[in-house]
Amino acid sequence: MTDILISGAGIAGATLAWWLRRHGFRPVVVESAPGPRPGGQAVDVRGPALTVVDRMGLGAGLRAARTAMDGMSLVDEDGTEVFRSTEVTLTGGPVASDDVEILRDDLAALLTGALDGVEHRWGDRVVALDPDPTGGTRVRFASGTEELYDVVVGADGQHSGVRRLALGPDDDGRLVPLGQHVAVFTLPNTFGLSRWQVFLQRPDTMAGLYTAHDDTEVRVMLGFTDPDATYHHRDLGAQRALVARHFAGGGWWLPELLAGMDRAEDLYLTPVTQVRLPAWSRGPVALLGDAAWCPTLLSGQGTTLAMVGAYVLAGELARTGGDPGPAAAATERRMRGWVEANQELALTNAARVRELTAPDAAAPGLAEHWAATAATALTLPEY
Repeated sequence: MTDILISGAGIAGATLAWWLRRHGFRPVVVESAPGPRPGGQAVDVRGPALTVVDRMGLGAGLRAARTAMDGMSLVDEDGTEVFRSTEVTLTGGPVASDDVEILRDDLAALLTGALDGVEHRWGDRVVALDPDPTGGTRVRFASGTEELYDVVVGADGQHSGVRRLALGPDDDGRLVPLGQHVAVFTLPNTFGLSRWQVFLQRPDTMAGLYTAHDDTEVRVMLGFTDPDATYHHRDLGAQRALVARHFAGGGWWLPELLAGMDRAEDLYLTPVTQVRLPAWSRGPVALLGDAAWCPTLLSGQGTTLAMVGAYVLAGELARTGGDPGPAAAATERRMRGWVEANQELALTNAARVRELTAPDAAAPGLAEHWAATAATALTLPEY
């Protein structure tokens, strides 16, 4: 039986683990966090990813957990509503769409809950990868353990450690920063909102919040443009200071949101950065999801790409009898054009969304915008 290590217990890693087990492999999942990561923004499961979820038998659970927004508002600096829609939302698109918007942590919980029997090693991470004469990879973990695996998959996100170990430092142009940053965190719903989202567009910043978990809480998004900003993704103090500086002195609910950010335990700030690699694998090490091809949240397709990529990689490994080289190559042939189309979509989305949500936009064409983003598609193979 082929032993496969998956680094990262997020959406890509959990989906891959499910399908690998389905195909008779023995996956092990290692995750640097001490447990499932809380918080995160709402994500979209669209098109072929819905088919993947349905084939997993999780479609009913996915749809039951959807955010179910009734609509959205845009406000000005004084909090005056300048646009309202019950047909479309900024984060999820058309309200009546078959696509499913779901909180990232709810989707992760749904997937992880279907992985009974799959070994998870929380609070550990890969620190070294060494080729083994058997053709596999000898993996050393931060805990000091060393083990041999036939295949290693880096599904550990934009800041992938497996990518750096397999391909070298991220200093060769593979990371493409778009100059923007987004902070996401959870607060109690003290804002009187019910199944609704509200956004404020300011010069070089956007702030918004939307209800979650039966209106008991809100997820806050604070986005800003700063091409020169640098911070370590684990330095929460520096992150809070940076966000506060960009939103200081604002009106509307900004003072309350910043005060809440200082107390939030699930703050996540990330640069809006694409990952563009000439190849998604090297030998028995393959990359998946944001570690391989991060399109950024501006595409609206990151979760869909991750889930479909996991399904395809697992299927190709089954088709090749666990041989990672041919499986990774076949996955790339099927996925690369679609991935790159969605990366380009993100580049056009950034300017378009800013235009559509500007305070002086008379009638934001958000429905038409979302219809355009849904045009990307991929025919799923059967495995």
